[in-house]
Amino acid sequence: MPHESIRELIARHDEGWNSQDLDAIMACYTPDIVFANYNAGESAEGAPAVRDHLAGIFAGWPDLRFRGRRLYVSDEFAVSEWTATATHRDGRRLEWDGVDVFPFRDGLIARKDVYTTAHAARVLP
Repeated sequence: MPHESIRELIARHDEGWNSQDLDAIMACYTPDIVFANYNAGESAEGAPAVRDHLAGIFAGWPDLRFRGRRLYVSDEFAVSEWTATATHRDGRRLEWDGVDVFPFRDGLIARKDVYTTAHAARVLP
């Protein structure tokens, strides 16, 4: 997959996450997408399960937003470094860092493997 196409796919994916647009996000994934957040102990397999899982994330964190820091691209996968911000249900504004590893198949994201520092989130003023 050409690197520019990968960059465009990741940009659409990130826009979908920041607008919490499930249709836009799911359009970036293969039907058998695997979502795994290793630090949170969360995983889902297959488009319907991943969609439901993401809907639950957005319901719990309605102002969750991501700011990309770096994107590393190869022909078969990309690694995205990001910083997230969100408001905890207790009212604290939190920020944490993370990395997504995205293997590709047929021009789409086949896996989203997430590694974060959410367990040590910074409290914002």
